[in-house]
Amino acid sequence: MTTEQLYQIFESHPVVTTDSRDCPEGSIFFALKGASFNGNKFAAVALQQGCAFAVVDEPEYCAQGDERYILVDDVLRAFQLLARHHRRTLGTRIVGITGTNGKTTTKELMAAVLGEKYNVLYTLGNFNNDIGVPKTLLRLKPEHQVAVVEMGASHPGDIKALVELVEPDLALITNVGMAHLQGFGSFEGVVKTKGELYDFMRQSKRGKVFVDANNPHLMGIVQGLDLVKYGTPASDGLFVGGKVVSAAPFLRFAWQREGGEWNEVQTHLVGAYNVLNMLAAISVGLYLGVSADEANRALANYVPSNNRSQLEETAHNKLIMDAYNANPTSMSVALNNLNDMEVPHKMAILGDMLELGAASAEAHQAIVDQLSRLSLDEVWLVGPEFARTRCAFRKFNDVDEVIAQLQNQCPEGRYILVKGSHGIRLDKLSQCL
Repeated sequence: MTTEQLYQIFESHPVVTTDSRDCPEGSIFFALKGASFNGNKFAAVALQQGCAFAVVDEPEYCAQGDERYILVDDVLRAFQLLARHHRRTLGTRIVGITGTNGKTTTKELMAAVLGEKYNVLYTLGNFNNDIGVPKTLLRLKPEHQVAVVEMGASHPGDIKALVELVEPDLALITNVGMAHLQGFGSFEGVVKTKGELYDFMRQSKRGKVFVDANNPHLMGIVQGLDLVKYGTPASDGLFVGGKVVSAAPFLRFAWQREGGEWNEVQTHLVGAYNVLNMLAAISVGLYLGVSADEANRALANYVPSNNRSQLEETAHNKLIMDAYNANPTSMSVALNNLNDMEVPHKMAILGDMLELGAASAEAHQAIVDQLSRLSLDEVWLVGPEFARTRCAFRKFNDVDEVIAQLQNQCPEGRYILVKGSHGIRLDKLSQCL
């Protein structure tokens, strides 16, 4: 079946699912495959559960004469091409976002700002891979005026594949840093892969690229692009410039458009580093016609809820929960931010940074060396990578050891940064602290 034929069916059944346990009545089931599962085996179950059609790529799972089975060469590719066809058919203006750190927060902030003026569709959670991106595109409806689509990567070529589905009209790379080095091979591999978004914009000449003008890694690869620049400090040539006013612990910042009057915003985000995410969201919003007052209101009202730059107040402590992801760049920035925060009794509980490959030992030692130069009251390190570092800080093999310690004796009256890769599961600590 061709993409066009499949799209005719999708127009009559515009809900898709890839999970046979979640089959809305009349939806289309796509039998995706993974390392440990084969969706073809669940096609019959999906039809029984309420799906109108099942897209499969193994003929033996097609019941003879049952037209509800749609046979394709490759289900994932059919899913992706359907999403691109849908995107092209609707012609919705799309902002494409990627970056090592801050892309999910920036996406949420941008959606909030644009939502003041437009009906906005945006990536839910971090559905930013080869399955999540098509799912996002297939959620587009004619009433959506703008979409903000996040794209993630862990290997060279990942962004190229995704951007060719999304075909964004506007683009933003938040930054590039030391992450997923096991897949990328090197920091240069990170820059090249994230830069695949720029490559698409350069070749397609579709629209503006928003860039932090003070990021040397990004400014080094923007040749031939139609740029809108933002950054700190405010200076000539910036569309939007800004500065941190305070972080005690919530970020308060000021910004101006092209040297005009200053606006000041009190946010619910912890971390001075979030000022660049705020300025990126403002830049895209203003470019698309959102007013300064609307942007200010959206950012002042935004409350994070995804273990990113969140402040949680418990009966005993105040927690800066940043336990979703960690890499050397984001870890270093978060520690400097904690050190500079205008609050007393500061503590850090840090988990291993995963997927760093051969660079892991050096990267973890660098974080420990940085910690020794900071003025934190207490530091706990969690995981086998930190266990191998040379330092006097307290070490734990895993999160369960930390929980056992907390049940025996819990710190009190502290501001505690909790940060580590998701696989270390430091998110479990919030109920104990």
